[in-house]
Amino acid sequence: MPEQWKFDARGPIRRDDGIQARSKRGTIAQTWWSQRFIEVLESFGMGGRLQRGKNYARSGQVFNLTLSTSVVVGLVQGSRPEPYRARIGIKAFSSQQWAHIERELAGQALYAAKLLAGEMPTGLEQVFADLGLELFPTTMRELTMDCSCPDWEIPCKHLAATCYLLAESFDEDPFQILAWRGRGREELLDRLRTLRGTQQVTAEVATDEDPLADHLHDFWTSPAPAGTPEVPAADALVLDELEPLPLTVGGTPVTDLLRPAYRAFTG
Repeated sequence: MPEQWKFDARGPIRRDDGIQARSKRGTIAQTWWSQRFIEVLESFGMGGRLQRGKNYARSGQVFNLTLSTSVVVGLVQGSRPEPYRARIGIKAFSSQQWAHIERELAGQALYAAKLLAGEMPTGLEQVFADLGLELFPTTMRELTMDCSCPDWEIPCKHLAATCYLLAESFDEDPFQILAWRGRGREELLDRLRTLRGTQQVTAEVATDEDPLADHLHDFWTSPAPAGTPEVPAADALVLDELEPLPLTVGGTPVTDLLRPAYRAFTG
């Protein structure tokens, strides 16, 4: 019997420093976005191989998992002393494609707000689809997989274990999916903040509800000079409405002396 199968018959070498899946039974992926990724893997009906990969993920056989643009690498301890290197590749979106994606996300306040709050909006896939892009792989042809193990089947249990733990990392941080596609968390959020600020200023200037919109043509002109306030005319008849003043000048009541002056003002 070949040496490789002798090692396999013993089962994997246990590690104390492995990454153990949080889920101990049933489905590993918990959120809708990580489940979408696992659906692709499980759609091929490779039940026994995938189940062994799930067992590897739960028992901590994967002891290192790194994600960078386009590539995820897992180091998986199998039955041989030297760990296997499992790689999962996906095509990253171009800078131009990301520019279109960011404009679309910034233009939809709900999506932008959820992403800025660290959440994955449920309609995010549709934003990509409207641009002719797919956020999640839909077929195995969109993924490049290879493993240093002697198993020629793809995915092998080492790749499957890496995929399951990758899905759990998506549960913890949905921005990992976007980083895999070529846009890191901070870079994306900075772009959204910038675009949202630009769009908000533009919208505020252009809105018809702006109270200054009807006055932009004369905003910088000098205001019309204020006219002389109108003083109500003094009416001599008002003297007759007053109580008689107990004053006289040379024997003439003061009211009679003021009457000619009131007539002059109203004349």
